[in-house]
Amino acid sequence: MKLAAIVVTTLLMMAIMAEGGDVSYDGRALLIDGTRRILFSGSIHYPRSTPNMWPSLIANAKSGGLDVVQTYVFWNIHEPIQGQYNFEGRFDLVRFIKEIRGQGLFVSLRIGPFIEAEWNYGGFPFWLHDIPGIVYRSDNEPFKMCMQRFVSKIVQMMKDENLYASQGGPIILSQIENEYQTIEQAFHGKGPAYVKWAANMAVNLQTGVPWMMCKQEDAPDPVINTCNGMRCGETFTGPNSPNKPSLWTENWTSFYQVYGEEPYIRSAEDIAFAVALFLAKRKGSFVNYYMYHGGTNFGKSSSSYIITAYYDQAPLDEYGLIWQPKWAHLKELHAAIKLNSEPLLNGKYINFSIGQAQEAHVFQTDTGKCLAFLINQDLVHEATVQFQNTTYELPQKSISILSNCNNVAFNTAKVSAQYGTRSTKTVEIFNQASRWKVAMETIPTTNSSTWVENELIEQMAATKDSTDYLWYLTRYNNTSGNQNNMIQVDSLAHVIHAFVNNEYVGTVHGNHGSRDAFVLSKAISLNNGQNDISLLSVMVGLPDSGAFLERRVAGLRRVRISNSNDQSEDLSNNQWTYQVGLSGEKSNVFTEQGTKVTDWKTVESFSSQPLVWYMARFDAPLGDEPLALNLISMGKGEVWINGQSIGRYWVSFKTPKGGPSQSLYHVPRSFLKPSGNLLVLFEEMGGNPSTITLEAISVTGICGRVSESYPKSIVSLNKYPSVKLHCPNGRTISSIEFASYGSPVGNCDSYSVGSCHSATSRTIVEKVEVDAQFLYRLENLVMILAQAPPSPFSLLQNANDHKRNIHPPNLVPIPYRVRIFKKTTQEFIQHWLVHILNRLKKIKKFSFDSFFWSLDSYNEYKVKQLMQKFISLLRKKQKHLTVFESLVKFDYNTEYICTSQNETTWITIRKRGIKIRDHPNSDFSNLMVKLNISMRRTQRHQIQFNPSPNGFKSKDKSLFESFEALI
Repeated sequence: MKLAAIVVTTLLMMAIMAEGGDVSYDGRALLIDGTRRILFSGSIHYPRSTPNMWPSLIANAKSGGLDVVQTYVFWNIHEPIQGQYNFEGRFDLVRFIKEIRGQGLFVSLRIGPFIEAEWNYGGFPFWLHDIPGIVYRSDNEPFKMCMQRFVSKIVQMMKDENLYASQGGPIILSQIENEYQTIEQAFHGKGPAYVKWAANMAVNLQTGVPWMMCKQEDAPDPVINTCNGMRCGETFTGPNSPNKPSLWTENWTSFYQVYGEEPYIRSAEDIAFAVALFLAKRKGSFVNYYMYHGGTNFGKSSSSYIITAYYDQAPLDEYGLIWQPKWAHLKELHAAIKLNSEPLLNGKYINFSIGQAQEAHVFQTDTGKCLAFLINQDLVHEATVQFQNTTYELPQKSISILSNCNNVAFNTAKVSAQYGTRSTKTVEIFNQASRWKVAMETIPTTNSSTWVENELIEQMAATKDSTDYLWYLTRYNNTSGNQNNMIQVDSLAHVIHAFVNNEYVGTVHGNHGSRDAFVLSKAISLNNGQNDISLLSVMVGLPDSGAFLERRVAGLRRVRISNSNDQSEDLSNNQWTYQVGLSGEKSNVFTEQGTKVTDWKTVESFSSQPLVWYMARFDAPLGDEPLALNLISMGKGEVWINGQSIGRYWVSFKTPKGGPSQSLYHVPRSFLKPSGNLLVLFEEMGGNPSTITLEAISVTGICGRVSESYPKSIVSLNKYPSVKLHCPNGRTISSIEFASYGSPVGNCDSYSVGSCHSATSRTIVEKVEVDAQFLYRLENLVMILAQAPPSPFSLLQNANDHKRNIHPPNLVPIPYRVRIFKKTTQEFIQHWLVHILNRLKKIKKFSFDSFFWSLDSYNEYKVKQLMQKFISLLRKKQKHLTVFESLVKFDYNTEYICTSQNETTWITIRKRGIKIRDHPNSDFSNLMVKLNISMRRTQRHQIQFNPSPNGFKSKDKSLFESFEALI
């Protein structure tokens, strides 16, 4: 029945979209077709993933309780050359939005066109820089003309595809500009004038949906000002009009990471606390997680010093895998809020103190529906509070959400979701020198180019964002005869590689936090007379933020040569020759065609050399796990797979802890072909490619804990607090690392038994893990009994059917076949079940795959209902219940009671996993389990069902009809 309701709801929403929906707002929320909505949104940027990944990313976002997918529009990838557009492949914005629509979600479209987003040049195409008289993001006619033309083009594209909600599409919000208030004062009067112009320009495009400006307190009506940051419940000053709702456009789920720094880890508890606080204190009704999936900065798309992986600690990680417990904890939060959306959106609001650092925020309708947020702001101490004559325990820095102002539906600090451990398995080793071919990048001299200047030129204006590399080349006439010489180079770029007379001198780099020039200072050996000085200046992305971006400079600022006699010569105004880019880039050495015109060499061993191209080939590994190259042995450079760049790498830039900021680099499976894949690396600093490996990424460890003080799950509708330990698809539990019921100490990263511990904890969990496989097959059997019969039983109307074995059409046949005689449907089902029960009684160890069909996917609620009905009918009609009674109790669940002294826990089997909950009478509150997951994929049949369009026509009230009704 639930499944049917979901289908009806989805069809209804799609019908509304098809006819055109009305999106507006009032002082409380966005209104969709006149109804206030609580909306949870997540940022997924289409160019940071691949089209093959989009469906699963969006599906997992929807499953995680999101209503909206939010994305920027990336001007520089769509118009890399003025007037020439690209909307293909990863850049296919329309296809991305249509995929979101197809899965029944809304879209928040942040057109900008300035986006920041740790994206190269803040999303601006560099050709803007060369427009005479231009000033970015100001009341400047050349800039406004370019901006309006691009924004208008994007809006018209959306209209042409009927993608705005007013046309029946999914886009319910659009954004113009981005966090402009942070730089507005730098432009004096031209700043506010630009804000008004941008708002009016956007509104006049008549999209039929609201526009917003984030971090813009003076956003002109009717544009909505919104909040960005981690603490909008504390920092947001609120809408600038009582007629506008409180919207949070960026709730940072972690933070971007730069080379040389450790990742910023933001906990699920902290995110949930921030969301609940925003809803309670700011009457928020829209929250967007930035990022929900960060993805990968492919190619040269990242801004200065930003690593290739983007927001890897988001609810969906770089590879699209579910990152626990963030994903599930936030899903529970969303469910708790939506369960109480009516008082939150329509109730009268009051707040009052319930302790020194505790407060209550209450929403209540005239009909008595009530929602309360009990907030403990104390960062150290738990609190016991009284609210409406009831006592509540609040952990430190937590918020309890009370349905009906009574029952705790959710607490932000109590994570009942499982924790996951992501790990790798090597599937390809490039450890043989014979697999590699090597080509040296040419070190140019002043004879290599005709571009000559008598000064050090600015790098970005020279390269125009076509490459990271610019060669500065000059000659120095050494007449001193002194052999103790030094070269000093001041740079505002990111890296310098220095060569003298074609010999490598050294490398120096800057860092993300410094805006000052860094200095390369190295001893050099000079010949008497002429010497070639070759300096390779490298950018690791262009800047992405700040006022007057068009005035930023990079490259070499000063070059000096000195000796031990205190003699120094400034070469800055020498005659300099310039070469843009690498010779290998110009010949496209990373493509199939380019490899054919490159002088590749084979080597017996590798020596650490700078500026080297490496090439190897490999076959795509079997399976569907995400893949990554482990480049821990390399230095700095870029990687291409079949001509497509998977991004820059910089493993040699160590963090304060001594490790690399990133060593694994995502290889999308869609970049691969079955065999003969071309792998090319450009290594700047020297590295050893023989230790490069290709890794399969998966979740190989799961852990969870639960306490009797935890709220019961809103999502699973359990009667008691529970934690679900769930293996990803195709994985099985291989071992139990830790299990303790009582008072376990620590967390899922570091744990031990506490002062109270049940000696049978591990034994119980081990038995559950073994029996989980049994029930998994049992559930599949019930699903088959429920879904398969319409077609085969309609065949029974044929008098000859009793003479042969019957199998449902389009199903994989099973080795064991039930002989079907001409009987009623009820008799047939009973015959089948009795036979299976007898088989189970006789066989202690067996593979269910040997004679059962297996489903590839399932609906948990439907399986639960089917199991309940199945067991109930069996108990009424059958006597062969030995196996089922030993495994299936309390209808659907397999439960064991673990008792030691006063402690009790119930461990509940679920499909592909375990649920653990406390017995309501337990005196002890904690159970913790950590499991390891096998990388081995389970072998299961793939089947399809094609039920008869007319259904089952028998008038007999049979067992089958009962199952069919549940479907």
